Amino acid sequence: MRNLKITLSYDGSDFFGWQTQPGKRTVQETLEAAIAKLTGEERIRVNASGRTDAGVHALGQVANFYSRTALATAKLVPAINAHLPDDIAVLEAADMPQAFDANHDAVRKLYRYVIHDGPVPSPFLRRYACHHKRRLDDRAMARAALPLKGRHDFHSFETDWPNRMSSVRTVTHLAVNRFGDYLWIDVEADGFLYNMVRAIAGTLINVGRGYWPESQVQAILDALDRTLAGPTAPAHGLFLVRVTY
Repeated sequence: MRNLKITLSYDGSDFFGWQTQPGKRTVQETLEAAIAKLTGEERIRVNASGRTDAGVHALGQVANFYSRTALATAKLVPAINAHLPDDIAVLEAADMPQAFDANHDAVRKLYRYVIHDGPVPSPFLRRYACHHKRRLDDRAMARAALPLKGRHDFHSFETDWPNRMSSVRTVTHLAVNRFGDYLWIDVEADGFLYNMVRAIAGTLINVGRGYWPESQVQAILDALDRTLAGPTAPAHGLFLVRVTY
């Protein structure tokens, strides 16, 4: 039995998230069905680095599954893709040790939240960027984000608490960048709480709109109170960029 690691991309627009749900179209169920059709194995279970929510996209999701297939990894990629719809693509495949676990062995993940703040929303990007009709102060957002770097209790940026044993996480990278009418917030950490990146994005957007002073973010972090942070930003602006092992 081989333990196969795959890296994949998907457009999350028409999926109800990663995790299999009865009667719903999900990435996990679609991927498992494609692999099972290829290999002829009935019980294929694909384990992801993390579960993305409905509408969230992935550029570099990582998963693993066990299979008896004899196909070389170079042939496995196009073979799986031949059974997948156009909104999912396997990019790479590799044989891994039996103990490898895509979820538990991940040491960092990088998420990107994309915002378009031009005066007119783009019909071509309505599924991939959160539109804000007024120009945001990205420099103020970048300064406001500084207190979030490092190891902290991110309870104020966590939905449905408590959903983990601890809400302490280490953010190793957080940056706000702009190009023209587009800006993006990159957050890399050793783990993420439910809706953590979207809550951070919603909070920084409030700073960028001039609703809150830059110092508000530090106060929100210290308060450990989700009701004080900004709204959960829409799912369609969020991308899982990469997973580091």
